[in-house]
Amino acid sequence: MGKLLLTGVDGNLGAEAAKILMELENKENLIFCGYNPDALKPYADIGIETRVTNFNHKEGLAEAFAGAERLALISMPFVGAKRQNAHRNAVDAAKEAGVKQIIYTSLVNADDETNPSVEKKDHIYTELYIREQGLDFIFLRNSQYAEAMITNYFTFVHMDSVLKNSQGDGLMAYISRKDCAKALAYALHRGGEYDHAVLNINGPELMTISKFIEYGNQATGNNVSYKELTDEENYQVFDAMGVPRTTDGVFKEGSEAPYSSDGMVTFAQAIREGKMAIKTDDFQKLTGQEPITVLYMFEHADDFQVGDRHSKDA
Repeated sequence: MGKLLLTGVDGNLGAEAAKILMELENKENLIFCGYNPDALKPYADIGIETRVTNFNHKEGLAEAFAGAERLALISMPFVGAKRQNAHRNAVDAAKEAGVKQIIYTSLVNADDETNPSVEKKDHIYTELYIREQGLDFIFLRNSQYAEAMITNYFTFVHMDSVLKNSQGDGLMAYISRKDCAKALAYALHRGGEYDHAVLNINGPELMTISKFIEYGNQATGNNVSYKELTDEENYQVFDAMGVPRTTDGVFKEGSEAPYSSDGMVTFAQAIREGKMAIKTDDFQKLTGQEPITVLYMFEHADDFQVGDRHSKDA
């Protein structure tokens, strides 16, 4: 049997998945990849095989993936042609290296042509490309990270306690990034039990942003309210925060919104239009555990912040 290869261990999701995977598998079965050699060193020091990779360039990727039977491909943190090219490079290299199965972190409802999220376009592109290459797969279609909105909640606590966006009364089964990492680790660990599988990785409850805020207020004692904006007004909020409209822009170090506003506003539109209102028990079936609740995350908010942006754009 070949090894299990986890990409992106120098990022937020990948580092958490690596921690869980090391509890599930012997280190001799693992290969960890990332673009940052400094982030790989602690794993190498304990005997895990590590390899430096940069998906923006295909050179050397197939060699880096050699010996892996299953590969976890964490989606890149930029949007558009750059991300599609990086994912294509990784998939091509995996096929060349003889990888049998790819576990890919996708997006809830990625295959709905009416879903307006710009993020969705890259995810369905990657899903289709993996299928076209004839590889086995597990697509983990993740709901929105609760951490993103918890950080956003506290941003508005520090302003005027009125959380503003354009989600309206749309529903989302917010899930912790820690649970998405857990799902990824378990999918690598149990991949042999799945064949051409699409799993929705959702939190325990579908809720509106107003309900999300209620949980935040209950846990923290704050008194945040919600104000619905138009999509254009939502862009202007992010513009005022210095958030770039696309991932080609400049990201502030330590930004509380380390994403592009184009991604976030069209995501809010998708929620408002009911395109993200999906809740399944796929996470429980995969991991044997219950997902973390939004209330718990607010009660332990220091452990559930979105964190810094990690990417290698060139």
